[in-house]
Amino acid sequence: MAPPLLILRDIHLTFGATPLLTGADLTVSEGDRLCLVGRNGSGKSTLLKIAAGMVEPDRGERFVQPGKTIRYLPQEPDLSSFATTLDYVNDGLAPGDDPYRGQYLLDVLGLTGREAPETLSGGEARRAALARTLAPEPDILLLDEPTNHLDLPAIEWLEDELRGLRSAIVLISHDRRFLEILSRATVWIDRGTSRRLDKGFAHFEAWRDEVFEQEERDQQKLAQKIKMEEHWMRYGVTARRKRNMRRVRELAALREQKRAHRGPQGSAKMAATEGETSGKLVIEAKDIAMAYDGRPVVSGFSTRIQRGERIGLIGPNGAGKTTLLKMLIGELAPDTGSVRLGANLQMVTLDQKREKLNPDDTLASVLTGGRGDTVVLGAETKHVMSYMKDFLFAPEQARTPVGVLSGGERARLMLARALATPSNLMVLDEPTNDLDLETLDLLEDLLGDYDGTALVVSHDRDFLDRVATSVIVSEGGGRWTEYAGGYSDMLAQRGEGVTARKVDRQAASKPAKNVAAPAARPPAKAKLSFTQQHLLKTLPETIEKLDAQLEKLQADMADPDLYSRNPDRFARLSAEITKLTEEKDAAEEQWLELEMLKEEAEG
Repeated sequence: MAPPLLILRDIHLTFGATPLLTGADLTVSEGDRLCLVGRNGSGKSTLLKIAAGMVEPDRGERFVQPGKTIRYLPQEPDLSSFATTLDYVNDGLAPGDDPYRGQYLLDVLGLTGREAPETLSGGEARRAALARTLAPEPDILLLDEPTNHLDLPAIEWLEDELRGLRSAIVLISHDRRFLEILSRATVWIDRGTSRRLDKGFAHFEAWRDEVFEQEERDQQKLAQKIKMEEHWMRYGVTARRKRNMRRVRELAALREQKRAHRGPQGSAKMAATEGETSGKLVIEAKDIAMAYDGRPVVSGFSTRIQRGERIGLIGPNGAGKTTLLKMLIGELAPDTGSVRLGANLQMVTLDQKREKLNPDDTLASVLTGGRGDTVVLGAETKHVMSYMKDFLFAPEQARTPVGVLSGGERARLMLARALATPSNLMVLDEPTNDLDLETLDLLEDLLGDYDGTALVVSHDRDFLDRVATSVIVSEGGGRWTEYAGGYSDMLAQRGEGVTARKVDRQAASKPAKNVAAPAARPPAKAKLSFTQQHLLKTLPETIEKLDAQLEKLQADMADPDLYSRNPDRFARLSAEITKLTEEKDAAEEQWLELEMLKEEAEG
């Protein structure tokens, strides 16, 4: 049996006065597919940084097999010292690595390689970091939330890419389906220590519950034993002093064991502040359409959304999910068709991009709106400290600026604020970002018990399966279709995933020619970068040229005798038409994405 590639043994680390890791272990061998799981703040990312050699533990052993390479994907990459994204990616290559693989990965992930780091959004920087991490094909890949900012086609591409690698992989992710598909073993970071299950994530939650149940039984036995010893101390027959002192010491040790036991971290207590009951009909859209410069984003879509339904919106980045969502809730008027909103609607929107959070505001002021020290929950008021505790915030965090909170803490804060607002219609845009699995479970339960209606934009397949009563899916070309059930039900009815997946893979299988590969649409930014502005101006001309070339080739192909007269030329023309059609589709999709980004920036 080959020796392990990486060993972390008895790792201890304390931040301030709070122990984070108190004896955690991690062993990575060839071919391993490990998922690292645990609550937000349990130390998963820190342990991954220790494995990467980026953080020095207070105590413990780190061993890496000589000559083996490690690459680490951070959540917040730093590209500031590089001129372009390609320079950043190529800097991670070692002698002998494929010099073209970095450009290939950037193309697949929707970047050209020419972007200047200062113009990148957080999502674009993460995708560049993913390309840099995967390009060398190292012996060990350490990936911290690799699916963040990726749409469904890109997530499914990444699953296939990772399955095909020879590298050992350690994953941290909130995406259950992603973990279930890729993991073969699970390492659970809990209360400072680690436990390993030699099965994939699909078996983790049942195993975790068994561990908690056994701990509870053990604590009950310990309490009963202490009670018996205390009874003996008070009423037992006097024996030799030496024996009595031994029993006293044993009782003291039992009490210390009980005091030292750290139970599982509490769960967030989520409850939506429900408003008045809405009408039975919540939203009715009839043949709505919207186009940008004649190119359809939504074309002839109709739906009726009833009270109590949970509607998921699915599509690749840039397909127009946000545009359709804004049309359905009345924020954006359609070019044609009509949208009717039901009676007595009280809407709350969860802004998962967290753009509405002022980084200088304190946690308490965000929850109270800067007014006093109470949170109003419908007809009830609650002290802000108590409400913070419901969402797993410590009292000392009340005056903490939002800007220093972790991604998971900011996500919980946005949830806490949204759920305090009376509503009967929830609009949730990527609600699963940065939430740990236990908090996701609670959010799913909350939506299941919610008497109102929910519209959810998400790339999380498992979340959609658990929550959605139906999904609205982009079919491409502005067409949207509604399917009953969640994501898996849609797959069974439709026979394939989102439409753009096939196009993305074809475009990614060869180097870009006239235009960049179809981009995974980045999050909206304050303004377009120089490269994006240039593409917005030049892509229409590129599309016209491709159209002209296609018309000429198709005219040649129209000759009914061509195949019998010259089969080789027929084959060449067919291949050329296929290639140009793919390039034209890619250019049109990229232009549409940029046009929508421009409108969002200006709006």
